[in-house]
Amino acid sequence: MSEPLFHVVLYQPEIPDNTGAVGRTCVAIGAKLWLVRPLGFHLDHRRIKRAGLDYWRHLDLEIVDHWESLTERLAGKRFWFLSKKGETLYTQPIFEKRDVFVFGCESLGLPHSFLEENRTKLLKISMRDEARSLNLSVSVAITLYEANRQVSAIR
Repeated sequence: MSEPLFHVVLYQPEIPDNTGAVGRTCVAIGAKLWLVRPLGFHLDHRRIKRAGLDYWRHLDLEIVDHWESLTERLAGKRFWFLSKKGETLYTQPIFEKRDVFVFGCESLGLPHSFLEENRTKLLKISMRDEARSLNLSVSVAITLYEANRQVSAIR
Protein backbone atom coordinates (compact mmCIF):
# COMPACT_ATOMS: atom_id res chain seq x y z
CA MET A 1 0.00 0.00 0.00
CA SER A 2 1.30 3.48 -0.83
CA GLU A 3 2.11 6.09 1.79
CA PRO A 4 -1.13 7.67 3.04
CA LEU A 5 -1.84 11.33 2.41
CA PHE A 6 -2.55 11.89 6.13
CA HIS A 7 -2.85 9.90 9.34
CA VAL A 8 -5.98 10.07 11.48
CA VAL A 9 -5.77 8.88 15.07
CA LEU A 10 -8.82 8.10 17.16
CA TYR A 11 -7.71 7.89 20.76
CA GLN A 12 -9.87 5.35 22.59
CA PRO A 13 -13.01 5.79 20.44
CA GLU A 14 -16.28 4.70 22.03
CA ILE A 15 -18.97 4.74 19.33
CA PRO A 16 -18.77 2.23 16.45
CA ASP A 17 -20.88 4.35 14.09
CA ASN A 18 -18.43 7.24 14.38
CA THR A 19 -15.43 5.02 13.77
CA GLY A 20 -17.14 3.51 10.71
CA ALA A 21 -17.90 6.96 9.30
CA VAL A 22 -14.34 8.14 9.99
CA GLY A 23 -13.02 5.08 8.19
CA ARG A 24 -15.18 5.92 5.20
CA THR A 25 -13.83 9.48 5.14
CA CYS A 26 -10.26 8.17 5.39
CA VAL A 27 -10.84 5.98 2.33
CA ALA A 28 -12.26 8.97 0.42
CA ILE A 29 -9.23 11.17 1.23
CA GLY A 30 -6.49 8.53 1.18
CA ALA A 31 -5.69 8.75 4.88
CA LYS A 32 -4.64 5.95 7.21
CA LEU A 33 -6.80 5.38 10.29
CA TRP A 34 -5.12 4.53 13.58
CA LEU A 35 -7.12 3.36 16.59
CA VAL A 36 -5.59 3.49 20.07
CA ARG A 37 -7.00 0.96 22.53
CA PRO A 38 -9.05 0.48 24.53
CA LEU A 39 -11.92 0.66 22.08
CA GLY A 40 -15.50 1.01 23.29
CA PHE A 41 -16.68 -1.69 20.84
CA HIS A 42 -15.52 -4.74 18.89
CA LEU A 43 -14.23 -4.17 15.37
CA ASP A 44 -16.68 -6.69 13.97
CA HIS A 45 -19.62 -4.67 15.31
CA ARG A 46 -22.36 -4.41 12.69
CA ARG A 47 -22.71 -0.64 13.19
CA ILE A 48 -19.10 -0.07 12.09
CA LYS A 49 -19.79 -1.97 8.90
CA ARG A 50 -23.08 -0.16 8.35
CA ALA A 51 -21.49 3.29 8.78
CA GLY A 52 -18.42 2.35 6.74
CA LEU A 53 -20.44 0.53 4.07
CA ASP A 54 -18.31 -1.44 1.64
CA TYR A 55 -15.52 1.14 1.98
CA TRP A 56 -14.19 -0.57 5.11
CA ARG A 57 -12.38 -3.24 3.05
CA HIS A 58 -10.36 -0.47 1.35
CA LEU A 59 -9.37 1.18 4.62
CA ASP A 60 -5.72 1.42 5.63
CA LEU A 61 -6.21 0.63 9.32
CA GLU A 62 -3.83 -0.04 12.17
CA ILE A 63 -4.68 -0.62 15.82
CA VAL A 64 -2.20 -0.05 18.62
CA ASP A 65 -2.44 -0.96 22.28
CA HIS A 66 -0.82 2.20 23.68
CA TRP A 67 -0.20 5.82 22.80
CA GLU A 68 3.54 5.20 23.06
CA SER A 69 3.30 2.49 20.39
CA LEU A 70 1.61 4.96 18.05
CA THR A 71 4.17 7.72 18.58
CA GLU A 72 6.99 5.23 17.95
CA ARG A 73 5.37 4.07 14.70
CA LEU A 74 4.79 7.66 13.55
CA ALA A 75 8.09 9.11 14.78
CA GLY A 76 9.25 12.06 12.71
CA LYS A 77 5.76 13.03 11.55
CA ARG A 78 4.01 16.25 12.56
CA PHE A 79 1.16 15.82 15.03
CA TRP A 80 -1.91 18.05 15.37
CA PHE A 81 -4.40 17.64 18.23
CA LEU A 82 -8.05 18.63 17.83
CA SER A 83 -9.97 19.89 20.84
CA LYS A 84 -12.59 22.46 21.68
CA LYS A 85 -10.03 23.67 24.24
CA GLY A 86 -7.62 24.72 21.50
CA GLU A 87 -6.99 28.39 20.76
CA THR A 88 -5.80 28.08 17.16
CA LEU A 89 -8.41 27.58 14.43
CA TYR A 90 -7.92 24.47 12.31
CA THR A 91 -7.68 26.69 9.21
CA GLN A 92 -4.62 28.63 10.45
CA PRO A 93 -1.73 26.13 10.25
CA ILE A 94 -0.21 25.19 6.93
CA PHE A 95 -0.68 21.44 6.71
CA GLU A 96 1.64 19.07 4.92
CA LYS A 97 1.27 15.61 3.46
CA ARG A 98 1.72 12.87 6.07
CA ASP A 99 0.56 15.10 8.96
CA VAL A 100 -1.07 13.28 11.86
CA PHE A 101 -4.45 14.46 13.21
CA VAL A 102 -5.36 13.21 16.69
CA PHE A 103 -8.94 13.14 17.98
CA GLY A 104 -10.10 12.13 21.46
CA CYS A 105 -12.90 9.85 22.52
CA GLU A 106 -16.48 11.03 22.18
CA SER A 107 -17.29 11.49 25.88
CA LEU A 108 -14.02 12.88 27.26
CA GLY A 109 -12.00 14.26 24.35
CA LEU A 110 -8.22 14.12 24.60
CA PRO A 111 -6.45 13.49 27.91
CA HIS A 112 -5.42 16.62 29.80
CA SER A 113 -1.75 15.63 29.49
CA PHE A 114 -2.04 15.67 25.67
CA LEU A 115 -3.49 19.19 25.81
CA GLU A 116 -0.79 20.47 28.15
CA GLU A 117 2.12 18.88 26.28
CA ASN A 118 0.96 20.00 22.83
CA ARG A 119 -0.37 23.54 23.26
CA THR A 120 1.31 24.79 20.07
CA LYS A 121 -0.23 21.93 18.06
CA LEU A 122 -3.72 22.19 19.59
CA LEU A 123 -6.42 23.14 17.08
CA LYS A 124 -10.11 23.90 17.37
CA ILE A 125 -13.07 24.06 15.03
CA SER A 126 -15.07 27.20 15.68
CA MET A 127 -18.69 26.87 16.77
CA ARG A 128 -21.30 28.83 18.64
CA ASP A 129 -21.33 28.70 22.43
CA GLU A 130 -24.69 26.91 22.36
CA ALA A 131 -22.99 23.84 20.83
CA ARG A 132 -21.06 21.75 23.34
CA SER A 133 -19.22 19.84 20.60
CA LEU A 134 -19.40 18.44 17.09
CA ASN A 135 -19.80 14.78 16.24
CA LEU A 136 -16.41 13.06 16.04
CA SER A 137 -16.84 11.93 12.44
CA VAL A 138 -17.90 15.45 11.41
CA SER A 139 -14.83 16.95 13.10
CA VAL A 140 -12.55 14.50 11.32
CA ALA A 141 -14.16 15.28 7.95
CA ILE A 142 -13.92 19.04 8.43
CA THR A 143 -10.25 18.83 9.40
CA LEU A 144 -9.21 16.34 6.72
CA TYR A 145 -10.89 18.21 3.91
CA GLU A 146 -9.20 21.47 4.97
CA ALA A 147 -5.84 19.70 5.04
CA ASN A 148 -6.60 18.12 1.66
CA ARG A 149 -7.60 21.53 0.22
CA GLN A 150 -4.28 22.95 1.34
CA VAL A 151 -2.02 20.22 0.02
CA SER A 152 -4.01 19.94 -3.21
CA ALA A 153 -3.47 23.65 -3.80
CA ILE A 154 0.30 23.17 -3.76
CA ARG A 155 0.46 20.14 -6.08
